[in-house]
Amino acid sequence: MGLRDVGWIWEGQGLDPGVPPSIFGVGEGAEYFGLERVCFMFHPNNDLALGKLSDKKEVVCDISKWKFEDSPSGGARHLVDCAPESVKREAENVSRLAAKFPNLTGAIHDDMKGLVERGGIRIEQYGEVYQALKSNAPNLKLWSVVYTHELDPEAWAGFVEFMDIINLWVWKSADILKLDEDLARCRNLFPGKPIILGCYLRDYTLRAGVPMELLKFQWERVERYVNEGLIQGYSILAAVLIDGHQEQANWVRDFLASR
Repeated sequence: MGLRDVGWIWEGQGLDPGVPPSIFGVGEGAEYFGLERVCFMFHPNNDLALGKLSDKKEVVCDISKWKFEDSPSGGARHLVDCAPESVKREAENVSRLAAKFPNLTGAIHDDMKGLVERGGIRIEQYGEVYQALKSNAPNLKLWSVVYTHELDPEAWAGFVEFMDIINLWVWKSADILKLDEDLARCRNLFPGKPIILGCYLRDYTLRAGVPMELLKFQWERVERYVNEGLIQGYSILAAVLIDGHQEQANWVRDFLASR
C-alpha cells in the first residue's frame, strides 16, 4: 500500500478572499494528485454531484453547509447555514444519498466547533444530527474538523460520542513545527478515534502558500505517522488551490508519487 492509498482531497469551488476560481472541476484534483478519495465541499449534495464522483473509491460530503448567494454589491458570496435544523436536514440528505451511492461513506462537519457555537447547536441537537446521518445508512462516519488550537477538553465535552473521525488541521503554518506534540494531544483527547491529518497548500493567515520548508516538514511527518499507525490518512486542501500554489501542489504530487 502506498501513501496515495490513504489520501483524500477537498473538491469544490470555495469563494475565499484572494483565491480565484480554479480551472479544476470537481474530481479533477484527485486525478492531479493520484488520489481516489474525496471530500466534496461547498456545493449542493445531490444526485448530479454524487454521479460525477461515482468513479471514486470513497466520498464524504459537507454538511456545514456552505452556500452561495447573491451579494448586495453584486456577484456572489459564500455563506454558511449553521442552524441546527439545517445541519440535521443536510445529514438526512447525505444519508438518503448513501442508499443510492455506495461509495458515499461519510459526512464532514467543517469548522465544527466554531459553527456549532455560531449556530447555537446544543449537545442534544447534535445527537439528532448524528442520528439523522445514520438514519438510512448506519455505517456512515461523521468527520469532525478540529484545529490544533482547539484541543481543549472542555470545548468538546458532550460531543465526543458523536465524532467518528477526527480531521485534524494546523491553521497557522508556523505551528506545524509543534505537530508531534499536537498530534499526541489530539490522540489523548479523542482516544481510539481515527485521525485524518489535514494538509493545506495555502496558509490563509499569510494569504500565501504554505512555506516550502514547513510543507516538507509536515509531509515527512505524514509519512511517518501513517507508517507508525498514529493517523489513518491525510486530507489535502484543496483542488481549488492547485492553480495559485503550483510549487506546493507539484511538490506534494511528486512526493506522493514516489511513496
